[in-house]
Amino acid sequence: MTDYTAARTMMVDCQVRPSDVTRYPIIEAMLTVPRERFVPAALKPVAYAGDHVPLGDGRVVLDPRVFSKMVDGLEIGPGDLVLDIGCGLGYSAAVIANLAEAVIAIEDVESLANDAATLLADEGVDNAVVTRAALTDGDPDHGPFDVIMLEGGIEVLPDALVAQLKDGGRIAAIFMNGSTGQMRIGVKAGGRIAWRHAFDATAPVLNGFEKAVAFEF
Repeated sequence: MTDYTAARTMMVDCQVRPSDVTRYPIIEAMLTVPRERFVPAALKPVAYAGDHVPLGDGRVVLDPRVFSKMVDGLEIGPGDLVLDIGCGLGYSAAVIANLAEAVIAIEDVESLANDAATLLADEGVDNAVVTRAALTDGDPDHGPFDVIMLEGGIEVLPDALVAQLKDGGRIAAIFMNGSTGQMRIGVKAGGRIAWRHAFDATAPVLNGFEKAVAFEF
């Protein structure tokens, strides 16, 4: 039988800390949230491996290194309202809920959304709400948000999400270009987002975040 507590400690010591993620609240959250509960049952034994965990429908739980560095770059604080796009089974929302005032988690796959809501409730996460909606729509009724995090790759960022980020707010996304990608942190100022490259990373592109195909005649 797998000792998941030991696996969490090894994940943090061998993947998270060596990636220069050392802020205590992030370390504590990733040591506490049972990642194995937020992956498909058959994949629990690989929940703590250094890879994305597939959820089906082209979706993944981001690998611990990538996820922790994204969270670290966003500098989430206890007063922040966070929009978590593509929450899957809710792992990201559970971790972020330890850092933020509240999390609105968006999921477009009905089965994932339902299971995420159940798992978060079972884990006693009372400051995260799962909403089933198109990922590109976000949640304008509860914005604007201090932080937006996208749990997968994107090729373009919809204007609707830009509009839901507060001026001065932060956003993290993995910009994909073919088989390569960059994780970038953006800060909104004057209605526009200024991006900086944080590190190289790849992830499947989230539904609706693909570039429009240009037809040539």
